[in-house]
Parts: sequence; structure tokens; C-alpha cells
Amino acid sequence: MDTRETALLLFVEMEKTKNFGSSLIRDTLNKYDYEDPREKAFLKRLTEGTLESLLTLDYVINAYSKTPTNKMKPLIRSLLRLSVYQILYMDTVPDSAACNEAVRLAKKKGFERLSGFVNGVLRTITRNKEEILNSESGFWQELQKNPVQALSVRYSVPEWMISLWEAQYGEEKTEPMLERLKNGRPLTIRLDSRLTEEEKAQEIAAIEVAGVTVQKHRLYADAWNLEGCEGIGHLPGFAEGLFYAQDVSSMLAVEAAGISGGMMVMDLCSAPGGKTTLAARKAGSGKVICGDVSERKAALILENTDRMKCSNVSVNVWDASVFMEQYKESADVVLLDVPCSGLGVIGRKKEIRYRVTKEDLAALVTLQKKIVDACWQYVKPGGILLYSTCTLDVSENEEMVRYVTEKYPFEAESIDPFLPECLHSQQTKAGFLQLFLGEWDTDGFFMARLRRKK
Repeated sequence: MDTRETALLLFVEMEKTKNFGSSLIRDTLNKYDYEDPREKAFLKRLTEGTLESLLTLDYVINAYSKTPTNKMKPLIRSLLRLSVYQILYMDTVPDSAACNEAVRLAKKKGFERLSGFVNGVLRTITRNKEEILNSESGFWQELQKNPVQALSVRYSVPEWMISLWEAQYGEEKTEPMLERLKNGRPLTIRLDSRLTEEEKAQEIAAIEVAGVTVQKHRLYADAWNLEGCEGIGHLPGFAEGLFYAQDVSSMLAVEAAGISGGMMVMDLCSAPGGKTTLAARKAGSGKVICGDVSERKAALILENTDRMKCSNVSVNVWDASVFMEQYKESADVVLLDVPCSGLGVIGRKKEIRYRVTKEDLAALVTLQKKIVDACWQYVKPGGILLYSTCTLDVSENEEMVRYVTEKYPFEAESIDPFLPECLHSQQTKAGFLQLFLGEWDTDGFFMARLRRKK
């Protein structure tokens, strides 16, 4: 495998399809699963790092190129981005190798006349490398005149997103959140509650023997963070359903619903099945009816519920925005994790920061209201609607809660009894919780507990 060429072709495909997706990187890595682990590790670091740093890389390239990146040929733009990432952030790659390989690939891909341009830009960036890497140097001074743009370039997050967060949550929340985003997060798993304490200890020990660093999460008893884990499918216990990869924020949302044995639970937008499998354990002799909008998503839920041996789950294909009369007032708990902008998971799904636009938010709110309009009716009088999103946007969160309580017979009630004490606040007492990116070692996530009036 020509690793740099593989990375280049991947980014050209992203440009062509406008799909800057982590899934494309994952599919490429799986395709070359047989390759030398060191080559795979290089490809993973190069592609994921470049994707995460696009806005930063473009700013640096534009500082030394007469042609701005948005005017370049797609292949040349991708080639420069990948090469500059190697020069600035991959210490194991000699600068000369990054430059020479870029020139070679430009010629190989039919851009020999532009190979001199590529070489010139990269050599100039190499000469100025120390100044670029010094955040206090003159290279960055002009940028400091615009604080929002400075944050955007530094953290490779669009300006509109930063402005939104600063307006809604303040600067004191926004920059620390961006810093945590830059640092990345470990993978979190939930051990199945059907295991005894001894069996849980044995499973953790087996994962550690597999070369993974394991650390207990501070917010959830059965949650563990995994470091140094390149995929969970081959870990001991995965095939047997001894654990499920799930963010703690999602676990806490199920906890906040207060599900207990014998309850009838509906999980409306449930793919891939994390909340469903946890709800199934809590419901015990009860039942969980779940589904999502496509056969593909339903198959994914079924795959996970089968692996986790959840025999009290029924999986369906449905459109949550369409009311289903047969389920009217049938559920003790409805889990409603609506489609959202996903701004809380951009640390894991890096493409969201480039794919979602400010204009998308209004359309999503319209869809969320349509789903709420259909699904509130499934809750029994006295039952619970647990509304949640994986985003950081008041219009999709607090304002949607206000929409529900003002239009329908619901009232928010405290979620303190279901959360660890360290999360208790006036907000949780009022019935909802906004978790910020990485603040508690979780995704950005919102949840609200709403009880239907009798």
C-alpha cells in the first residue's frame, strides 16, 4: 500500500462527494486490515488528524500560497493539506520526506506542471515551521484582531458555531470546551448489568490483557474508559455481549427516565441501540418497543440487541414523525432522542463541524417538533417523556422543552434522584441537564425529564 497515495485518494473522494466522514476513513482502514500495523497506524493518524485540522491547515497554506485553497484543484488542495499536517504535527516524518512525497504524487496524478507550486509552498512552510508552531509568534498576530476567527483557526471549528456557543453559553464555557475537543476523548464502554461483580472484574482484566488501558468513569458505576483501543470488535467479551460501547451521557439519559421492572418502554429513534439495550435491562420483565426510520438502522439495532441478549425488545422500522394509533397511551416511558445537529459529538464525528451549517438548525427544530407532535401521545397519563439530543444548541434543547410543556400536558420534574450528586444544580432540579463537551468526560448532551399530567 502506498499510504500517502491512499490518504490522498480518500480525501479526493471526500471532496467529490462532499462527505467528510469518519466512516470513509474507517472503511479504508478496514479495507487494508491485512497491512503492516505501522502503516495502518500512519494512515489513521494522517487522515484523522488532517480531517480534524482542515481550517487550521487552510489558514497556514493560504498564508504562503498565492492561490487560496478554495481556488485550487481538489487534488492539489488535498495533497497540500495532508502534507502540511505531516510537516507541522507528525514528528516522526522528516520535513523533506513530506515535501518530496507530495511532489511525487502531484506528478503521478497528472499534475506535473503544478509540482513546482506544491514544492514551493511546502518548502516555504517548512522554513517557517517554528514560527507557525509558536502561538505567540508574529505569524498569528493579525488573527488576534478577530477573537472568533482566532478560535476558529486554532481549533478548526467554524466561526458560526463558536459565535453560537459564545452567545448561548458564554466565553467561559466555549474556549475550555474547544480545548477539550482538541485533546480528544477515550472510548467508553458499559459493562452489562447481568454480570456479577466478579465477572465484571474478570472482563476488565481480560481487556487489559489485550493491551488496552482501562479506567473507571467517575459518573457511572458500570462505565469504563478505554485508551489504546483500535476498534472493539476483537476485544474479549464483545461477541458475547458482555459490554456495549456507549457514551456516559447516553447512559445517564436512560437513568433519568427512571425505568424499572415491568415497565413498557418505547425508544423512538433508537439506532444503533445503546439506550435500547440499557432500557431493556432496567425493564426486566417489561418490554421495550423500539425502531428507526430505515431497514439499515433497524438491522443495526437488532444486531446489537441480539448480541446483548435482550429478549424483551421488539425492533421496528418506522417514521417517528408519523403518529401510530396502536401505541397511544401505551408506554410508561418514552425515550425520545431526536435527530439533531450533533454539535455535542464533533470530537468523535469530526465531519459534523464541516457538514452542518447554521441554516440547518431551523430545519432540524421543525423536524423535532413534528416528531414530538406525534410521539407525546404514546406516554400514559402519569408516564415519562425523556427528551434528549447530542447537541449544544438552546433552540434544539431548552426551547424544545418549553415547546412541549406549553403545548402539551407535560411538566418538567427534577432529575436529581437519578444522577450522581456532583451533577446536581438548579438546572437538574428544574428537570433538565446540559452536558458540555468533555467537561465530565462525556459528549455534549442534553436531557429533560417530562411527566405527563394525569
